Amino acid sequence: MPVLAASALVAVPAGAPPSQATSRYLCTGYAACAKAGYSHAGYASRNQTMYWRMYAGHNCTNYVAYRMIQAGMSTARPWSGSGMAYNWGFARKDITDSTPAVGAVAWWNRNVTGAGSSGHVAYVEKVVSPTEIVISEDSWSGDFHWRTIYKNGPGWPSGFIHFIDKPATPVLKATIGATVTGVPQVGVPLTAGLATFSPAAGAHALQWMADGVPIAGATGLTYVPTAATLGKAISVRNTASRPGYTSASATSPATAKVVAGVQQRGTKPAVSGVPVVGQVLTVVPGTWTPTPEERVFRWRADGVWLEGRNGTSFTVTADLVGKKISVVEVAKRAGYTKLSNNSADTAPVDAGVVALTTDFAPAGTARSGSTLTYAPGAWTPTDARAALQWFRDGVPVPGAVGPSYALGAADVGRRVTVQASVTKPRFRGVVRSADFGVVTAPSTVQLRGYGRKRGALARVRVVAPGVAAPTGTVWARIRGKVVRGAVVNGAAELRLRGLKPGKRTLIVVYAGNGVAESGRATVPVVVKR
Repeated sequence: MPVLAASALVAVPAGAPPSQATSRYLCTGYAACAKAGYSHAGYASRNQTMYWRMYAGHNCTNYVAYRMIQAGMSTARPWSGSGMAYNWGFARKDITDSTPAVGAVAWWNRNVTGAGSSGHVAYVEKVVSPTEIVISEDSWSGDFHWRTIYKNGPGWPSGFIHFIDKPATPVLKATIGATVTGVPQVGVPLTAGLATFSPAAGAHALQWMADGVPIAGATGLTYVPTAATLGKAISVRNTASRPGYTSASATSPATAKVVAGVQQRGTKPAVSGVPVVGQVLTVVPGTWTPTPEERVFRWRADGVWLEGRNGTSFTVTADLVGKKISVVEVAKRAGYTKLSNNSADTAPVDAGVVALTTDFAPAGTARSGSTLTYAPGAWTPTDARAALQWFRDGVPVPGAVGPSYALGAADVGRRVTVQASVTKPRFRGVVRSADFGVVTAPSTVQLRGYGRKRGALARVRVVAPGVAAPTGTVWARIRGKVVRGAVVNGAAELRLRGLKPGKRTLIVVYAGNGVAESGRATVPVVVKR
């Protein structure tokens, strides 16, 4: 009759930190462990088979026997006598020691911490260090688990049975440590220098740390310190891997403590609005790098702080008349030094605004010899004063400061405009202007006509005051015959041919040129046979 064996496992609360417990559970149950990436090596579908004459189902000895057979051992139990878990280490004391190894059997004697009266066995999946291992196990009247065990108190295995350990994996060794370059300051990038390993690493993984604590998501070649790392020392851990080798890590020396970042000023803030009593002035914020999380605005008059005048806007009061207004923007961002920037001053504050109740009225035609007028309107306050100035091609005409202006030869061909300013001390004035256009001059067409054989000759001269030598197009016509010509230096000569003999009327029309106006003249001529 076969000798059957079972084991009992004393549970340790899952998730407890190593400093307060002997183990930490990684998963529970065949399906849950498999989903989390922790294998049961196919035991879930085969646990009803007895291996090495152990009880089937949830049972530590049957699971470990299955794993040993899977690793290449015989289906026959490799010792005689009891199969109880506590006896495994005694039965095979020839291959049992205190050194953990991947593929070895972790063995607990009866009634020790972590095992009941039957003892316990588990399969060693990973050896993290001589004081930390990862095991997989099944338990009588319990469930399947993966867990990490720490040699920091009761609960460490009584020994390790080396039936068929996996070959030891060589370990990468760091020959030159990782480094961090850059200034440890909020907002300023730090760069990791990779460690050198022997043999050369196939892949590198980085983890940045603040005061030795990993920074979530900081796994690149560069790291920019944030406000959360202010006052902490930064280091980087370089973990190297290579197929066939156990991974190794090298941690850089820590930097000095991270200091506050410095914001960079961009454009200055500006004051928007008219500096007049009763008007609202508002702030156009400046720009900063990086963008502030908070901005504070304080107003000043002639460089003196205005008590209680904080915020993005304020209404101008009478006590500020004659003073220049500015605003100071203070930028705040966590982890950065506070910084300020000043706007430019406004013009001095005015007491009010001159308003037209009736506008100025332009009248007249821009023609030499005419008079142009710019009749004043009405305004408030009524004691404001108006000043006018006439311009010729944008240049002030000396002495032309009244409401009317007589156009002369000097204005011909020039653009005449007028500007009126209504002002009062410490008030915002109003300006109005009118554009009368380019001044033209009436033209006189002087015509002499001569009869010719079946034709006629027209000699034309165009005269316009203020126009030295008019140019343009001219037409000569006798009945249905028309000839076109050009006026050059004020003169033109046109010949008409193919006319019937007799007394005729010669008509000449000058088209003008935009300055000299159009004109016409007629003379009688006798067309000869």
